Amino acid sequence: MARKITEECINCGACEPECPNEAISAGDDIYIIDPDKCDECEGRETVGCVEVCPVADEAIVMA
Repeated sequence: MARKITEECINCGACEPECPNEAISAGDDIYIIDPDKCDECEGRETVGCVEVCPVADEAIVMA
């Protein structure tokens, strides 16, 4: 299962460098997650993008 970035994204860019799979990239208005690359940081203690996102509860959700 992958994560998804919603329109609540404030386009801060904090998430992109935290993704070990390079699944996050800048979209037109918000960042996007490639579901084929996202593994929710499998094997790690935390999900990197969620950990650094200032609005994670609203902006980064389960797809």
